[in-house]
Amino acid sequence: MSPFEPMRVLFTTIAHPTHYYSMVPLAWALRCAGHEVRVASQPSLADAVTRSGLTFVPVGEDHQWAEKFAANTATAGTAPRIDFTDLLADPDPHDLLGFYTILVPGLFAPLNNKSMVDGLVTFAEEWEPDLVCWEPLTWAGAIAATVTGAAHARLLWSADVLGATRQAFLDAQSNTPGPLRDDPLEEWLTWTLRKYGRDFDETVVEGHWVVDQESPSLGLSTAQPRLPMSYVPYNGPALVPDWVREKPDRPRVCVTLGVSARSGLGHTSVPLGELVRALASPDIELVVTAGAAQRGELGRLPSSVRLVENVPMHALLPTCAAVIHHGGAGTWCTALRSGTPQLVLPDIWDAPWKAARLAEHGAGLVEPASTLTVESVRDKLQRLLDDPSYRRESERLRAELLAQPSPAEVADELIRRTREHAARRA
Repeated sequence: MSPFEPMRVLFTTIAHPTHYYSMVPLAWALRCAGHEVRVASQPSLADAVTRSGLTFVPVGEDHQWAEKFAANTATAGTAPRIDFTDLLADPDPHDLLGFYTILVPGLFAPLNNKSMVDGLVTFAEEWEPDLVCWEPLTWAGAIAATVTGAAHARLLWSADVLGATRQAFLDAQSNTPGPLRDDPLEEWLTWTLRKYGRDFDETVVEGHWVVDQESPSLGLSTAQPRLPMSYVPYNGPALVPDWVREKPDRPRVCVTLGVSARSGLGHTSVPLGELVRALASPDIELVVTAGAAQRGELGRLPSSVRLVENVPMHALLPTCAAVIHHGGAGTWCTALRSGTPQLVLPDIWDAPWKAARLAEHGAGLVEPASTLTVESVRDKLQRLLDDPSYRRESERLRAELLAQPSPAEVADELIRRTREHAARRA
């Protein structure tokens, strides 16, 4: 048997804890297999990374995107409304170009600011990783891998809407005469790479491989090489309260808007306090997650409502008859893993597309956050509780997830492919 040779694996993400949380199980799988692992991001992610037990490398300055966006919009605190449902169902070349024209300078480049890219490239040149794993909005990771010659994988935290959009865009561009083609994403990545003496190719957008944690029925197929992986929840450090371990004597329903909505990147047409009071009933145990800032805005709540700030969703949701949430990746994937029927109030990014797919498969219901009323949410929650088919279909999607390869198996496959990549380069 040949001696074990540990590899160096760099994980990188923009400074958003929920994006990082989706990387932790695979990072630990590689660490437990004996490989060296580092996590690099903007400085504000330091606490989230070190509390997960992994080694953190701060690079560059925090992106400040949310603050700048709020200051430059008429409605402060709202995120761009991207409708992937229409964009992917009936791709239009003008809409696809508009997607990149707006988001490259307005979101993608600001999140991957110059100081982060420079800092990440500098660290990668010093540490020389064999493999770089980056989340879908962190093209700085692909840039650093390209500069150093490392293999790199795009690690998804939800359905691959960006990969599918890119494929639709390239298909549309192939029918456009060369002089008339315009690709803002390629242009940004090209001039960024030229600073380091490297050329652009499409792997900088997509990665050499894609690690996909979505349920197969709800995912998006693209032409990119994919490694399916069973989603394993990581919700950050947390304690399991005694009441979670006790079997509820009535249906338990969780209401959570997640970190993104709490921070002002999403909205609903009904204040959370009003919604909670309308849903409160002696016939259900209503568990509501709310941050310290939100608590003061909720007002007086009925005694049947349990208000909590932090509770591990992977421990709570298996005890719930239903969950009402905004469609964020962490809650979404944890609910799927738990087999819990979902009522989604989608608003930002890919949540409307995912919610529509969930409803198509009969594992949940949708109420658009921009138009919901307390009556509509109350009625749909009652449907989830009364109709056992939603639980049955949710369990089917859970079985699909559990049948996917584990993070440990994917870690082994990534290392095998990385060694092949290195051999080809040599």
